[in-house]
Amino acid sequence: MSKLFPAPYLSLFLLLIWLLLFNSIAAGVVLLGIIFSLLIPIVFRNAWPAFARVKKPHLAAVYFCILLFDIIVANFKVAALILGRRKSIKPALLVYPLNMTEELPVTILASTITLTPGTVSCEITRGRKGILIHAFSEDDPEQVINTIRNRYERRLKEIFEC
Repeated sequence: MSKLFPAPYLSLFLLLIWLLLFNSIAAGVVLLGIIFSLLIPIVFRNAWPAFARVKKPHLAAVYFCILLFDIIVANFKVAALILGRRKSIKPALLVYPLNMTEELPVTILASTITLTPGTVSCEITRGRKGILIHAFSEDDPEQVINTIRNRYERRLKEIFEC
């Protein structure tokens, strides 16, 4: 069964994107979407690296909610900094030392950092030992590192059990 449907969630996602792009549920559009969404994972199966699998999806949902909340709060903080006194803006570059090396969790962590207003992941170092981060305004880089470690990386390690 796994040879016929190597990535059922990906197939479902591809079909959904297909239908959204065509903005139609006509029989031909749906049929062609089903064919493509089933064939693409089969054809490209050998090109995909072996990613870490989500072991605890319920924690992934919690992670998403925490990230959404943090994005909203960070937007207000950045807006306050921009609208406030310009002298209080203190940009910083820091290296966040990673405690995990799996490709997918590290990529999700780097994306999380970039999605949160006020921080940008600039680079993942060789060997996935750290992430270079630019912070819009930060007085204490150690606090940023501790926040990322406790709020995001710890949860990702639980989700992927890595």
